[in-house]
Amino acid sequence: MGKLDDTVELLKKNMTEKLGMSRVDVKLLHAIAKSQGPSLYKADAAKVACSDKKELETVKKNFCIKKLGMKDSPKLDEAIKQVCAEMGARNRNKYRTIFYYLLTKKLKKSKVFV
Repeated sequence: MGKLDDTVELLKKNMTEKLGMSRVDVKLLHAIAKSQGPSLYKADAAKVACSDKKELETVKKNFCIKKLGMKDSPKLDEAIKQVCAEMGARNRNKYRTIFYYLLTKKLKKSKVFV
């Protein structure tokens, strides 16, 4: 296994054990992880801080609008807010790949990656 595969396996484990997800689309998770490039392996860049409004705006602009092709709307803000809640306020490790995975599923944009 390569570094990417190992990282995807760790993320999948986090999703099933810590977030209680019973089903994970590994193909989609892998595609999202791969799309992040080297930032996937940088400690700070690999996580999302839901308490940082500027970062959430960046997620909306760079991921939802540019990557997923969505239009800026309150729907995006609500989806981001819901993913923050799903990942849990006490969860200090909101991994960006998982965050993007949940957003992609919530916004029904899986076909962008797979």
